[in-house]
Amino acid sequence: MPLSPLEHDRRYGELDQVIRAYAGQPADDTPDKPSDALVAYLRHTWHSRPWALAVAERQLREYADNPPGRLRLRLGEFYAIPDVGLPESDLQQWLYCLADHIKHSVEEGEVPPPATPATHWEWHARFPELGQFLGGWFSQDMPDEFDDHDAATDDYRASTDPQLAAHLVGELYELLALDLDESDYALAVAELGMEVDPPPYSPSGWLALVADRLTVPRADYGPSA
Repeated sequence: MPLSPLEHDRRYGELDQVIRAYAGQPADDTPDKPSDALVAYLRHTWHSRPWALAVAERQLREYADNPPGRLRLRLGEFYAIPDVGLPESDLQQWLYCLADHIKHSVEEGEVPPPATPATHWEWHARFPELGQFLGGWFSQDMPDEFDDHDAATDDYRASTDPQLAAHLVGELYELLALDLDESDYALAVAELGMEVDPPPYSPSGWLALVADRLTVPRADYGPSA
């Protein structure tokens, strides 16, 4: 039978995070140089969950040491590595290479400095609630569901726990603090799931207006009189 969610996370949870970091990215790691995808994983994890790096190194190495055999394949009791563009015969050495780079980073204290996200995975790992907001309320169906952008924002605010909305406001200000060019802000919101154009403002101006709109307290939340 397939792995339970708990067993999956115990054995492969952080391995899965590493592999997800390669979505849309080449698995071109070499023993001398990690790929852009792995650098993005290291950068975000060092600055958010540094303890997880040791878990990732162990799970990668254990999977490479004990790839799933015929019985586990038949029962479904294993983690299926998505296609990363490598021949199956190269996967084992690639996993060892990733584990070696993570081990080196931890043992030598080589921490990628803070930077603008460089991959699709890193954008969503760093701005998870903003990804939920843009992907859920500003998909290509938004014009059919809401009168305008303000109506979509108000619907998010009315239907979302205020604590999550507060997280979103913090992520909006963090994104604005990156001080990107407007073209890069347009790329950022597209990476995070926005499929419609913003109103007639610059992308950063619209993000600032959304943050302001979400900071107005909801009438149904707060201490009673």
